[in-house]
Amino acid sequence: MNRAAFLDRDGVINRKAPSGQYVTRWEEIQILPGAAEAISLFNQAGYLVIVVTNQRSVAKGLITVAELENLHGRMCADLARAGANIHAIYYCPHELAAGCDCRKPQPGMLMLAAHAHNITLNTSWMIGDTDLDIKAGKNAGCRTVRLVERDDETHEQADAVASSLLEAAHTILQCAEVSPVNPGAAHSQAL
Repeated sequence: MNRAAFLDRDGVINRKAPSGQYVTRWEEIQILPGAAEAISLFNQAGYLVIVVTNQRSVAKGLITVAELENLHGRMCADLARAGANIHAIYYCPHELAAGCDCRKPQPGMLMLAAHAHNITLNTSWMIGDTDLDIKAGKNAGCRTVRLVERDDETHEQADAVASSLLEAAHTILQCAEVSPVNPGAAHSQAL
C-alpha cells in the first residue's frame, strides 16, 4: 500500500489567479517559491504526489480539456526538471451545481486516486488553501494541512497549518515515520 501527498493546484503549487479569474494559459502558471523543493521532499520520502483540483474553468468554456491537460503536462515537466515528480493529476471539470461526486469538498478525486494507485488514505495527507480542500481530505479519511497567509485567518479545522507547501512538507515529514514505499467520474491525467 502507498501513501500520498494530495495537493491542490492553485494557491498550493502555483500562484492563484485574482478573485473571479482562472488560470487558463501556461503563461499564467507561476510556480510558488519552495513548491518544487516540497514535492521533491515528498518524492524522496516515498509519498506519491497527486494533484486534485477543481477546474470549473472547463465547464465555463474558458479552457478545453485538451488545453488543461497540456497545461498540466507542461507544469509537471517544468517541476520534473527541478527534481519534483507529480505522479498523477485528477481534476473536476464540472460547474458548481453539477452535483458530481468529484468536485471538492466531495472526496471523489481522492477515492479514485486511492483505488488507482493502491493508496492508504489514513496514512495520506491533503494539502490545500481552502476549506473545500480540507473538507475533501477529511471526507476521504486523510490528515490535512491548511495553507494560510496569516495566523489569524478563520478556516476549516485542519490537522496542521502552514504558510507554504514547503513548510507543510517539513511538518508532515516530521510527523511521519518515513519508510520506503514501492513506487508504483473525475478525469485523471496520467503523467
